[in-house]
Amino acid sequence: MFDILMYLFENYVHSEVELMVDEDELTKELTRAGFHQSEILKALSWLERLAALQESETPYVRTNDSYSFRVYTPEEIDKLDVECRGFLLFLEGIGVLNFNTREMVIDRVMELDEPTLGLDDLKWVILMVLFNAPGNESAYAQMEDLIFEQPDGRLHS
Repeated sequence: MFDILMYLFENYVHSEVELMVDEDELTKELTRAGFHQSEILKALSWLERLAALQESETPYVRTNDSYSFRVYTPEEIDKLDVECRGFLLFLEGIGVLNFNTREMVIDRVMELDEPTLGLDDLKWVILMVLFNAPGNESAYAQMEDLIFEQPDGRLHS
């Protein structure tokens, strides 16, 4: 499923071509690209739930805008290792992620079929969320800079 999401993101995010909204045509294209039907349906469902998060005005309630403390569930800890959790905290600290986008990222990560998610894959999920979150264009650009302009491929120490 993650490979399909990456395929769509890489082929449409910087393309002049609009992402096909006709699910049948998109499914046919993904099938021609070699993806299995069951995985295609999971990926499309993942994207639909991401879109639903964007449509909600306040998907997560927060009472204090100046500080948040995130306690991870055992399932989240299993999927996001300490490096991934630290990276999310780092991004929130520098303003790339805010409370809502952080929670959207975690929500989308937990829906992936992968038992664990590496830091590189997490970075792509973050980009997908920021790309699809209206009003986060500067955060998306900053995240792109962090990913693509690091000479050694590391975002932070």
